[in-house]
Amino acid sequence: MLDIIPTADAWDRADARLALGYWPWSLLAQPEPLPETMLAAAADAIVDNALSGWGSSPDAFPPGVRQLYVDALRDPAHIHAICEEYRAAASLDRDHDHADRKTGRRIACPLLALWSEHGALAEWYVEEGGPEAQWRNWADDVSGGALPGGHFFPEESPIETAATLDAFFSGR
Repeated sequence: MLDIIPTADAWDRADARLALGYWPWSLLAQPEPLPETMLAAAADAIVDNALSGWGSSPDAFPPGVRQLYVDALRDPAHIHAICEEYRAAASLDRDHDHADRKTGRRIACPLLALWSEHGALAEWYVEEGGPEAQWRNWADDVSGGALPGGHFFPEESPIETAATLDAFFSGR
């Protein structure tokens, strides 16, 4: 998992920090066509906000990469798919998580939880033991930790991220 906590946990703990810090969770989950219309109308602003404002270095995304993100947000099919992902997280995914929790269903395989050292998750869930502790509520075999960078730490620290993933998948 990259820079995330379980979906139901995120929504169940949603507060002003989530609404303002990760506005896509609440905005993009709204019924269509509002979020689709907003994304298409302001693709440049949306990309600039996300890539520059979530604790990651603006240098992690060269102009060509930023442009690819903007171009994707100008494609109605891509926009709709992105919004459907957030709608599912706010409804179906959350419902499934709650059902799993109610029946005691747990993740049986080893789970790697990674989050950004300078992102919101490093601070928001400290009282609950951090993101790794959140995942321990769902799985028995959890490992992980914070990696250098902001929300987009894989782009900022690709070597560290790849080494961590390699170690996890090779059983080291």
